[in-house]
Amino acid sequence: MTILQALVRTGEVRQGRLGEILAMDSTSLTRTLRIMRGAGWIAERRGADRRERLWRLSKAGETKLKAATPAWDALQRRVREKVGEDGWQSLMRATNEITGAAVDLIAEKGGSI
Repeated sequence: MTILQALVRTGEVRQGRLGEILAMDSTSLTRTLRIMRGAGWIAERRGADRRERLWRLSKAGETKLKAATPAWDALQRRVREKVGEDGWQSLMRATNEITGAAVDLIAEKGGSI
């Protein structure tokens, strides 16, 4: 869901940049993108450099995202109600802190985990 949401916001994006946006290591991202491409949800295009890959949401991916969004939103609302507003805000802060720490660690290692 997060990858589909990121691609809808970025349009076509280099794989390395997508990994930075998602704070996701290259191996996990490559594996997940391959699965999503096989399902027809995303499309790949080679860049000027044969190693460069550019990804975008396909029409099937747009359809999948539109179909999944109501259930995703409902689940988010249910979790928010269950943990309360303070719990939700605490979860969001912790998630942002963890993501920030992961991004910092990736940057320290030169862009790879």
